[in-house]
Order: sequence, then structure tokens, then C-alpha cells
Amino acid sequence: MNVADAMTPREDVVTADLPGTRSDVLEYLQEQSFSSVPVIKPTDNGPKYRGLISRETLIEQPDEDQLVMLMEENVPTTTSETRLEDAAQTMVEEGARRVPVVDGEFEGIVTVTDVIHAIAAGEQEADGSVESVASEDVNTTYEGTPLPVAERELSYANVPYTVALDDDGEMSGILTEVDILEVARIVEGEEATGDNFGDQDDEWSWEGIKAVGSRYLPTRDIEIPAKPVREFMSDDVVTVSAGTSIQEAAQRMISNDIEQIPILTGEQLVGIVCDIDLLEALYE
Repeated sequence: MNVADAMTPREDVVTADLPGTRSDVLEYLQEQSFSSVPVIKPTDNGPKYRGLISRETLIEQPDEDQLVMLMEENVPTTTSETRLEDAAQTMVEEGARRVPVVDGEFEGIVTVTDVIHAIAAGEQEADGSVESVASEDVNTTYEGTPLPVAERELSYANVPYTVALDDDGEMSGILTEVDILEVARIVEGEEATGDNFGDQDDEWSWEGIKAVGSRYLPTRDIEIPAKPVREFMSDDVVTVSAGTSIQEAAQRMISNDIEQIPILTGEQLVGIVCDIDLLEALYE
């Protein structure tokens, strides 16, 4: 199976055109679950791929307005004729959930979810069970933890989920980045910089203040409800056993619109498998 058989074609991909500004993509990235948008430049010979604009870049460079200065150029790409197994290996090794398909001109994009769809449908062979690709290291938190603290835990652990545990240490739910983003609110205001030069941004700032003399600069902070995780987590958790096949795990991810599934032995939590983990089964 080739990338062409699984990818989202150009006509169905939301892109940003050069020249353009941050406002062209900011609203889209905030409202959608995608983490980045391909940037193309229209030419007489068709659209040419130039790079990606990510949500992270927009947040880290609040004073830059031009897309050409914001886009990331050194990101992995693939071609429509590349084997899907090879594209999957690139995703895993580069930590890239979305890989532009480029062959002279921009042809589309292939995502981790596209590959999971192919595995679930049996279009891409993936032998073995989840225990061969799963991790025994599970990110957890107490279900009574305030949501802002849980968000910091996810950030420091560099994972998109946490398994919530109850007073007995048993799994009671799962919290994801999406759950947090759904209730987060951006608060805009202004703050005096004073006369000093700061060396760190505010811990909770999306568009932090850096002191540049006695001035007022705009702030854009994320406000997260200080209520316990149990009020925001999903308590109807989809699980698998260690012997569950790769294909069945992929099917459960697609049918439940989730990216990770805890692994249980009896009632005991023994590991977790994420969607990108399943891609390893295609080339190992």
C-alpha cells in the first residue's frame, strides 16, 4: 500500500497561501484539533509546498505577523508513491503526526490517523498484538488533582494524556489534551514591563511578556478551571488486553475517536498503547 492510497488529497486539505499573515491560520488552528497547517505558494505550474505553520510557533512568536517568517521549513515530507510503511516509520522517528505529500507540487497530507484507518480496515497489514508495541510506562494523576496542575503534568511529561487514579490507586478515567483545550479560555489584557529585563516568560502564558523597558505590552494567558480532574476526564474508558491484535486496537481507536488505549490484565493497569505506537508494527 502506498501513501496515495491513504492520504488526504490536496483538494481536501486546508492550507495557507503565501504571502499571508498569522490571522489567516490562527483561528483555524485554535478551533481545530490539527496541530499545523501546510503552507503553499501558488505558481503557474501548480501549488508549491513551502513548509508548515504550527500552533506552537504562533504562540512562541506573538510579534511576528508574516507567514513566511513563521513557517517551519525543515519538516519531513513524503511522496504519493512512497510505501505507507516507510511513511509510518518517518512519522515515528520524527515525531510527526502530519507529513506533507510533495512530488514537485503539493499533493496532500498523510497523518497518523490516516494510517490507523488503513490498519483498521485491513488495507494495511499489521501483524502481532498490542503488547509488542505498547509502553509499560503510563502517565497517571490523581482524579482529585486540580486541572491546571494536571495540564502542567502533561506538559512536563511530554505526553497528550494522563490516566486518572482514584483513592485506591485504581484507574477511574482518562484525561487528554483535547479535554483540557475544550474548557480552556484565553484571557487578553496588558501588563507593565517595568524597567527590568526579565529572563523568563510567565509559566502559564501563551504569549508571554518579556520586559523591554517601561512599556505596556499585550498579554494572552490561558485560563484553566481550577476544578478536579474527575470533572473533566472520560470515565467510560476503552481498554484492551495485551493480546489484543494491532488491527482490533486500531478499530477501537477509530470507532471511539481516541488516540490511546490503556491495557488491562484483569482489573490491573499494565500499560498503554498510543496510535503512533501501532505504526511501529508496520516496519519492525
